[in-house]
Amino acid sequence: MAAMMQPQIILLKEGTDTSQGKAQLVSNINACTAVADVVRTTLGPRGMDKLIHDDKGNVTISNDGATIMKLLDIIHPASKILVDIAKSQDSEVGDGTTTVVLLAGEFLKEAKPFVEEGVHPQNLIRSYRTACNLAIEKVKELAVSIEGKSLEEKKSLLAKCAATTLSSKLIGGEKEFFASMAVDSVIAIGNDDRLNMIGIKKVPGGTMRDSFLVNGVAFKKTFSYAGFEQQPKKFVNPKILLLNIELELKSEKENAEIRLSDPSQYQSIVDAEWNIIYDKLDKCVQSGAKVVLSRLAIGDLATQVLGTCEIFEEKQVGNERFNIFSGCPSGRTATIVLRGGADQFIEEAERSLHDAIMIVRRAMKNSTVVAGGGAIDMEISRYLRQHARTIAGKSQLFINSYAKALEVIPRQLCDNAGFDATDVLNKLRQKHALPSGEGAPYGVDINTGGIADSFSNFVWEPSVVKINAINAATEAACLVLSVDETVKNPKSESAQGEAAAGAMGGRGGGGFRGRGRGMRRR
Repeated sequence: MAAMMQPQIILLKEGTDTSQGKAQLVSNINACTAVADVVRTTLGPRGMDKLIHDDKGNVTISNDGATIMKLLDIIHPASKILVDIAKSQDSEVGDGTTTVVLLAGEFLKEAKPFVEEGVHPQNLIRSYRTACNLAIEKVKELAVSIEGKSLEEKKSLLAKCAATTLSSKLIGGEKEFFASMAVDSVIAIGNDDRLNMIGIKKVPGGTMRDSFLVNGVAFKKTFSYAGFEQQPKKFVNPKILLLNIELELKSEKENAEIRLSDPSQYQSIVDAEWNIIYDKLDKCVQSGAKVVLSRLAIGDLATQVLGTCEIFEEKQVGNERFNIFSGCPSGRTATIVLRGGADQFIEEAERSLHDAIMIVRRAMKNSTVVAGGGAIDMEISRYLRQHARTIAGKSQLFINSYAKALEVIPRQLCDNAGFDATDVLNKLRQKHALPSGEGAPYGVDINTGGIADSFSNFVWEPSVVKINAINAATEAACLVLSVDETVKNPKSESAQGEAAAGAMGGRGGGGFRGRGRGMRRR
């Protein structure tokens, strides 16, 4: 009787949506798998592109995983985790964004049957983290260092890493051309970590091959003075005067104020101002500068900087005229001028070059590479299956499922190229199972539909890309599996009503508070 008299305890606001237990965990897994399916077809050299059209009319054509994930505007709370890991992969290493989303989705897909059968998520999380550590150790073991090479050899090796990245992009047909450009631009800035030291200018028109790299600075501002069309447009080793100052007469308003306040001194003030300007111009000439750059009209010469470059020239690029300063001795910077037929194409080329530049930077800093084309994924999968046999209990099943999930990369490469994935994977398993270990570098041959030595074919990727992708995908999968309840707090109707009323009032609706002029009182 006492129990019946106890008052009901209300913890959450009325209308709050709560879901917990196995059903909501499976729902989260299904949502993440659906997101992975969106970018699945973009993987690899034969991957397809996505055309995304937003409500503002902007059209984006891309197969870059991070770009697609950002533009999808995903609202499911668990699926947003995949968006975050794609962004982190892009900012950390620049490539592998599609890979990390696919791996995370596949890890969750393999975990789903165990969850439905009542396995506690913490058992899965523990086994997945163990498998992740083993996989990363295996990647480090298989990685080959490119340290100790000459500059030309290193440039060649870095270009192969960049070409592997570009092979899956829209500009993959000219991957060698752009890979060399990416390597030269990164070497031009030296040890500077600032990515903004590599500028990218986009000029519509021409072909991809019309793109070029400036070992210095290029910008579209042209000279504007009388007779500049007849002046020489190329200087060798010119002195350059950089000014952030002002050199012009006072405005008409200021002169008018002087004329009104003291007419007798007006002419003497104007003459003195002209003398100051002539004096500053004489100092510019005495500096020996052939090129003067100023953000403002020239003024106080105390803020001048005198520099030089190997070659200065003004060049016509499409409909634009560019000032090009190359061979700047004190500034380590580079500028890539991109050409192409359509704006969407140039935008995608810029994103592709960004990925290639990031890969080259990471390869220079970490200087170890692994075989691409799904070779490293198949070898890790084989290694984990072999290791799982030494483990007793249910963990063996969970590690085997993790190993199976890694095969999604070579399988998807085959599917996207139109090959028989089952046949190719069987060949790869057979090759990687050789006791001598000679099959470790074998991956998918995207040209023939068979298998080939990816390392010998120069299909390389920096080991840091694979390490970061495996680590981020595992952490995302474990994070989704660790959620046992989802709580959604609804907005109150009154708050929504106030927001709507405020919006109406701000737009001139509702209480007749428009922006027009009122009537005059009589």
